[in-house]
Amino acid sequence: MQSPAVTTRNWTDLGTRVLGGGAIERSEALAVLVSHDDELLGLLHAAFLVRRHHFGRRVSLHVIRNAKSGGCTEDCAYCSQSGASASGVASYPLQGEDELLAGARSAHAIGAIRYCIVTSGRRLAPAESAGLCRAVQRIKAELPLSLCTSLGLLDADQARQLKAAGVDRYNHNLETSERFFPSICSTHTYAERRATARLAKDAGLELCSGGLLGMGETIEDRVDLAFALKDARADAIPLNFLDPRPGTALENRTRVRAADVLRTLAMFRLVHPDREIRIAGGREACLGPLQALALYPANSMFTSGYLTTPGQGYAADRRMLEVAGFEVSEITDA
Repeated sequence: MQSPAVTTRNWTDLGTRVLGGGAIERSEALAVLVSHDDELLGLLHAAFLVRRHHFGRRVSLHVIRNAKSGGCTEDCAYCSQSGASASGVASYPLQGEDELLAGARSAHAIGAIRYCIVTSGRRLAPAESAGLCRAVQRIKAELPLSLCTSLGLLDADQARQLKAAGVDRYNHNLETSERFFPSICSTHTYAERRATARLAKDAGLELCSGGLLGMGETIEDRVDLAFALKDARADAIPLNFLDPRPGTALENRTRVRAADVLRTLAMFRLVHPDREIRIAGGREACLGPLQALALYPANSMFTSGYLTTPGQGYAADRRMLEVAGFEVSEITDA
């Protein structure tokens, strides 16, 4: 029996228009997210035209360091490090300078161009921030790595101190739309997240800000997030897809379908043509054997695992890139 015909859009035309400097409209971004699965390869091709123009076939590898784990006072529904969860993840204080330097050496040894230091909690105490800045200075003195930190909410003084120490980029995800945010967190506001993003930019830091998809938001929320990140002038956009963690409020959520992951990545590429789009947490769980297709819209990825969950491993990641015909970015490409 023949399948019914699907009315398809010429997505290549949209990609070509974006390449020519045209901005994608919200209605077009929504159209991407509701497109039929039969259109997926055409949509990925359109996104790849834009990605290839700005980044070639290069993929930036990032290594994330869980430098302070567990015991967080915030109640983010998705997070296994929240004090409101019963996930049982490891809990430990901020790692010392030697430990952070050792992690940076390991990241550099496998060809990562960026080392991302992440801490749990609302914000770092002044003594913790000072210790971390000393570690950053030692790393930058020894290794040609770009450094990103994700330390919770910032004030202006702390942002300036991080910049002076040698931090290149600050991560603070908006996570979702302003409308949906109160559904996943009550201990801080969307306005506080936007303020931290603004302070990072004001201090001369690059802004890494993205989101977590699959928490129960609508497709309109996903589009709103894409445009909110454009307003925030995000330089890099990590996109996580919920892999529900036992013991969290979202533990029974269903994972996002692989096709929806791919069309979401394509939408973000078309909204943010020349920004770094990173496929982050949930990559292996949600995409499985289709992971390589994520790199047609995305141009960077985490390797060697995430904050509290392992990935498929560095060797498998390198093999995947090689088989798919992508190249690992060098430091000079960053």
